[in-house]
Amino acid sequence: MNAVIETIGLKRSYRGFEAVRGIDFTVARGELFALLGTNGAGKTSTLELLEGQDVPTGGSVRVLGHDPFHDRGKVRHRIGVMLQEGGFPPELTVLETVRMWAGCTTGARPVDEALELTSLSGRRAVRVKQLSGGERRRLDLALALLGRPEVLFLDEPTTGLDAQSRRDTWDLIRELKAQGTTVLLTTHYLEEAEQLADRLAIMHQGLIATTGRVADVVAERPSRISFELPRDRFLGELPPLAAMGVTRHSDEGGTVRLETRDLQRTATELLSWAHHAGVTLHALDARSASLEEAFMEIAKGFEDFGNPGDHGGPGDPGRHGTTRSTGNPGNHGTTRTTANTRTTAITGNGETR
Repeated sequence: MNAVIETIGLKRSYRGFEAVRGIDFTVARGELFALLGTNGAGKTSTLELLEGQDVPTGGSVRVLGHDPFHDRGKVRHRIGVMLQEGGFPPELTVLETVRMWAGCTTGARPVDEALELTSLSGRRAVRVKQLSGGERRRLDLALALLGRPEVLFLDEPTTGLDAQSRRDTWDLIRELKAQGTTVLLTTHYLEEAEQLADRLAIMHQGLIATTGRVADVVAERPSRISFELPRDRFLGELPPLAAMGVTRHSDEGGTVRLETRDLQRTATELLSWAHHAGVTLHALDARSASLEEAFMEIAKGFEDFGNPGDHGGPGDPGRHGTTRSTGNPGNHGTTRTTANTRTTAITGNGETR
């Protein structure tokens, strides 16, 4: 792999609390890598280390072959950064803000081009304080793109956007990736990761619980079938469940739930039995595993396993300040660490909404 981003045993502590507890991952050139996790998982702290905003407590990080903190002069003009919230002067207009930032950016693209890319051309005369939350996020992105970055760090890029604006942003990110830009994305939206990511990592309590291609991460989880049997029929009448590929089952209140690693095989044999036995399966529902289920299982697994760290620490502090555009522009399996659409957002306690 031609690694553009590489971390080895990366750690970051805040007043004795380990927000990042020794993580390893790589991102290849031209790849879009998504970093998922609940609030406090360590995503933002990790991103700050990759961007060179802070020095690791332990381990190492390389971006474009350099230490982004100590070799910032070799890195910053080649990366673009979109923070969770920009700290722009509220009285400036959109055009004035972008022009001001372009003047601080090496090899900046034309201001009109940046506004067009982010659908802000029609809002150029509007003051920052009058923008909606979604429009401010698009302004954050416009500034991050000014320097035609080789590596783009996007921290929650579509928070506050309506459905259409979110999809427009996805299309822009895909276009940038097609042009060879390497993208590292953090997001609370699981659908966003499913739609955009080549690979992803799920963080929990400062650790990477699992990493790999989206399909591989999801494939580690079982598919599910549920149905209701008629009152005069019983679960024991079905063919041997293990022979059908069922790995786990329950029968509660007349509703049968099956878990399987081979959904097609199990569903086919179940329907074949029902047909020949003349049994109607009511409320039949068969579905493959989803990224949402993978995330929830991982979060629950870590809670069951226990966390040696201090749960009362500050965790993953959010980032606020000026969004910066800092310059010009394999073979992947799935690995796991112990324990663990629809537009689904991940909340701080590991639940989804």
